[in-house]
Amino acid sequence: MVEEIDVVVIGAGQAGLATSHELGMRGVDHVVLEASVPGSSWLGRWDSFTLVGPNHTVRLPGAAYDGDDPGGFMTGSEVAGHLQAYAGRLGRVRQGVPVRGLRRHAGGGFELRTDGEGIRSRIVVVATGAYQRPLVPAAVAGLSPDVPYVDVSGYRNPAALRDGAVLVVGSGQSACQIAEELALTGRDVVMACGRAPWFLRRVGGRDLFDWLLDSTFYEQTPDQLPAPAARHGANIQATGAGGGHDLHYRTLAALGVRLVGHLVAIDGHTATFAHDLPEVIAAGDAGFRFVRDTIEAVCRRVGVPAPDIPEPGRLDTTAPTSLDLRGFGAVVVATGFRSRYTEWIDIPGLVDEQGFPVHVDGESVVAPDLHFVGVHFLRRRRSSLLFGVGDDATATATRIAIRSGLPA
Repeated sequence: MVEEIDVVVIGAGQAGLATSHELGMRGVDHVVLEASVPGSSWLGRWDSFTLVGPNHTVRLPGAAYDGDDPGGFMTGSEVAGHLQAYAGRLGRVRQGVPVRGLRRHAGGGFELRTDGEGIRSRIVVVATGAYQRPLVPAAVAGLSPDVPYVDVSGYRNPAALRDGAVLVVGSGQSACQIAEELALTGRDVVMACGRAPWFLRRVGGRDLFDWLLDSTFYEQTPDQLPAPAARHGANIQATGAGGGHDLHYRTLAALGVRLVGHLVAIDGHTATFAHDLPEVIAAGDAGFRFVRDTIEAVCRRVGVPAPDIPEPGRLDTTAPTSLDLRGFGAVVVATGFRSRYTEWIDIPGLVDEQGFPVHVDGESVVAPDLHFVGVHFLRRRRSSLLFGVGDDATATATRIAIRSGLPA
């Protein structure tokens, strides 16, 4: 038995729910299919996870943050609760319906394979999230099986790891937050660093995000990047833990975290690192100066004095190039995510070599009427974020409404 649904949205995270809201506002009949519960990806984060952006940056259409702590940082479960309440108001979500496969239908439209009856749809919006599959570097393939390996989706808290030192591999927000949490519990932490920008949590009495939202930083489009692979670049090192505070390589070093260059390989119990820590730190400092210049440009534009933002302090970049992992409690890898579209969508040419959909304004180039929302750098840097996904949802819903003969 095949069910006919005119418009299907796959995924009930912020992207899918924002799209559902905008479709509903335009009178487009549709259904949202969710494998688990709305906002489930937020429930899969580690126990102490919080938003990095302040609560007021939750600006979903019809579900903007309206609590009494706009400058605070919601936990993962609080974000999920916010999205579940949103879904309840929309009333379009079918929970517990994973989409296992998607392909073109011979008679037009698309076929969706679920655990139940099949579904045929004229239009499909894929909103399965920006973070689908943790990236596992090839360098860890040779790790001895007696050293526990944990990726960012499996890490929960320090107590869940075996006793002993921990090697954290990664450079972005997640890696830094996990390394800090481990160090604060007294763990010996070694961090294999990559290139990531950093900045101060607050300057001039304002949060970093407030400054960046006043600039054009989050308006950057993919064609303004130096190369397509730059879409995978690390976000600015920051944390919302404990009310938000500075978090970067210097603060980690002050906690006793041992910084080393990027991971080259692991052969059994021997981890080998590049001799590039000075270059890694210099690249992060260049990112610091870029953000500082951005803030100063905002101040010039609005005609206010720029806050005093001093140069970064000196950091010792002497580091070993090998490490014996015998006795380590774990190797924790937090090196970002990649897409998994081609694992379940059977449409040749769907993604580029970086795994991003090949699209125009969110609509697939190779499969018209197949749309994407919530993809990192889909249209702008903010496309997957809680304060940016609504714009992409609006653009997609408008296009669908017009093609359906409804008011935009």
